[in-house]
Amino acid sequence: MKTFMAKPGEVVQQWWLVDASDKIVGRLASDVAMVLMGKHRPTYTPHVDTGDYVVVINAEKIQFSGKKWQQKLYRWYTGYQGLRSETAEHRRDRQPELIIEEAIRRMLPKSRLGRVMLDKLKVYAGAEHPHQAQQPEHLEVGIK
Repeated sequence: MKTFMAKPGEVVQQWWLVDASDKIVGRLASDVAMVLMGKHRPTYTPHVDTGDYVVVINAEKIQFSGKKWQQKLYRWYTGYQGLRSETAEHRRDRQPELIIEEAIRRMLPKSRLGRVMLDKLKVYAGAEHPHQAQQPEHLEVGIK
């Protein structure tokens, strides 16, 4: 019996639509990362991008468990001395898409292939998105 290996030109990619309303960030991010990597398919190959496109809407209605809205800090380096930081609550008010994008980015491979996978993620704060022409199918994720 031969082992199947997907080739880059043979993979047919689908578009999925995920509604993030009242979903827990970590559970949603882990399920979306699996779809972006292609681990939901039986033809998954680690060195080939076999994943699908994912459109996440309603990022502003995402939920954290516990007291993470006040306690979780996002830190980044600006090039100057010291780190900048903000709470999750402040980031939700400023750029709610970044909360989901960073959670998913940290679950993907840290390589060129992981960056290609992240390009297939589209996150929007509201319910509107410009990908109607791709006819994304609804995908239910983040449920345990």
